[in-house]
Amino acid sequence: MKKKALKITGAVTAAFGIFMTFGWSFFDLIIHCGNRKYQTKKRWFQLSHTRINHPRDKFEKEYEEGKAWCRQQNMQDCYIRSADGLLLHGFYLPAAKAKRYVLLSHGYKGSGFGDFAYIAKFLHENGCSLLFIDQRCCGLSQGKYITFGAKEQWDVQQWAYYIAKRNKEKLPIYLYGESMGASTVLMVSGHKLPREVKGLIADCGFHSMKGQLRDIAANWFHLNWVELLLLRVDLFCGLLAGFHMKDADTTDAMKTNQRPVLFFHGGKDSYVEPENTRYNYALCRAPKELVIVPEARHLCSSYVEPELYRRRLLEFFEKNDSL
Repeated sequence: MKKKALKITGAVTAAFGIFMTFGWSFFDLIIHCGNRKYQTKKRWFQLSHTRINHPRDKFEKEYEEGKAWCRQQNMQDCYIRSADGLLLHGFYLPAAKAKRYVLLSHGYKGSGFGDFAYIAKFLHENGCSLLFIDQRCCGLSQGKYITFGAKEQWDVQQWAYYIAKRNKEKLPIYLYGESMGASTVLMVSGHKLPREVKGLIADCGFHSMKGQLRDIAANWFHLNWVELLLLRVDLFCGLLAGFHMKDADTTDAMKTNQRPVLFFHGGKDSYVEPENTRYNYALCRAPKELVIVPEARHLCSSYVEPELYRRRLLEFFEKNDSL
């Protein structure tokens, strides 16, 4: 009887181990980034969704020129300490005759010089002092886990107050995010922010971490039993990274935010489905604008329709600077 019980216990333990192992693999791939050697080594493969949704796919010249411009600027290093003790880094680029400050919140495993490569020079030339933040676990910022906005939203809140303390002229401040960075600025809009924050710009943001991971698991990897997989991933998020997927969701913020929001999305985005922005737009109760560029993929709207994109940015600033 004792041997039978031990066998059953062993079988259950083995089955549970196998069940959890697959969840760990997905967690380790998507959320854990403690080992960042991937940032300097060339990848031996790349998912097609990632490749075709990157500006390099059709706009490599413009993208690389934008990055080169960013690297050539005399930027100031700046730092804050996150609520959970991480040292977070940013680059500050003041404008000669500044009209406003723009905080640039990059996307998943990205960088400010990459995600905002094409638009940064335009913003700077039009009176915007820029703060390129390195999200936790990216660039020169510390961290082991990407939390899809769950903790990044509090980091952005601190960066907003960092700007406000140095904003002696009380110039308008805008929070501008792309991809995960867009979702992050939408989430932080539900929290207390400096009164100088006049608006948000969200380009290709997702609605929730759970929804985005569900899309990745089902559409990129063609995995079955997605909900069970997400349950396991959420367990690891709670145990190891100190958050849960429900913490990375724009719903509550969009229902309480009162600041104007300018939404952008590419109509052919298969990295973050355009329905995410349409949903965020529908939820938003503040003054809002929606720009869908039909032929653009992920973060490519400013490349596909540069005049439209830039005009809508300037109109948004002009409309809200004096609020």
